[in-house]
Amino acid sequence: MPDERDPNAPEPPAAPSPEQGEAPRQRKRRRGRGSSTKERDASLPQRRRTRTEREALRARRHTGPLQELRAPEYLVIGHICADVLPDGTAVLGGTALYAALTAAQLGLRVGVLTRGRYGETIGDIVVPGLDAYADRLSIVVQQADSPTVFVNEYSGGRRTQTIRRWAGEIDLRGLPPHWLNARIIHLGPIAQEIDLRQIGALAPRFLGTTPQGWMREWPMASGGRVRHVPLRLPPELLSRLDAIVVSDEEISQAREAVEWVGARRLGVVTLGENGARVTFGGERAEVPAFPVRVVDPTGAGDVFAAAFFAKAADRAASAIDATRFANATAALSLTGLGASHVPTLSEVQALLASDSDLVARR
Repeated sequence: MPDERDPNAPEPPAAPSPEQGEAPRQRKRRRGRGSSTKERDASLPQRRRTRTEREALRARRHTGPLQELRAPEYLVIGHICADVLPDGTAVLGGTALYAALTAAQLGLRVGVLTRGRYGETIGDIVVPGLDAYADRLSIVVQQADSPTVFVNEYSGGRRTQTIRRWAGEIDLRGLPPHWLNARIIHLGPIAQEIDLRQIGALAPRFLGTTPQGWMREWPMASGGRVRHVPLRLPPELLSRLDAIVVSDEEISQAREAVEWVGARRLGVVTLGENGARVTFGGERAEVPAFPVRVVDPTGAGDVFAAAFFAKAADRAASAIDATRFANATAALSLTGLGASHVPTLSEVQALLASDSDLVARR
């Protein structure tokens, strides 16, 4: 696919030659191959010749107690937070949890790097523990005085968020060394917890982000109401991103970044009941949602993003294929309560097969 660059956009770093380090005989054999190639589907993401081909999604595997000794196929970094409900009880949430459970349900070996304190009573909040996820996820927890605590209030269809406690920044130097090159890394900040200066140490085959946490500000010392600010990502990170996913409520604060990444790779805006809009290599398509009866919308955007990254990392899948797959996964998650209703790969495939008439609008 041709590289459609914005002449005013920052120039990404030059990629090393794919022939560097090859023996002369190997280079000669490479040059001797035929030059005629089949034209690629325009919605397929651009190939990066310095990286190996992605593996397709497969049926879910059961992980054992030594899972953490192997590099995750899907690594998500971000706070697992405590959301305080109107009755004063707390449930665990956040992008890191929902995205990780989604990737695990889709059959990937999953790791999480987070920061907080779980399974204890902190102040007047009983914070649930992480033991329930031990059989599906490898979780590295950097200790803090508390998890990040959100209070969400709804009025007239609008949400007001307050952060009562903040767990602090995640130190990426705390990652197990073999996790640095996980096949897919998902940067999922919810409250300014990922230091942009440390991301350069990560070396995944596919790098995606849901950047909502970089667009939130609040009084960190005392806690308080969240306000939204424009997304500002450094050119070095933008040039490395394979995909960025934001909601229709966030696009006004993140438009420049989404268009920058979408011009070269994959930029997605989720549209709720209207599906999603994907930009790929400068082209754009709207992919309709799957109509379902909504029981609980919590975490649907994070479920979408994890499913999209997992599918888009398969180079045999086009941008539209990945978006449709993510729409189906998110739709099924809406039909039950909380993270326990994230669908399996077989359930997603069954929905895709039953609604094959849904087509993208370009």
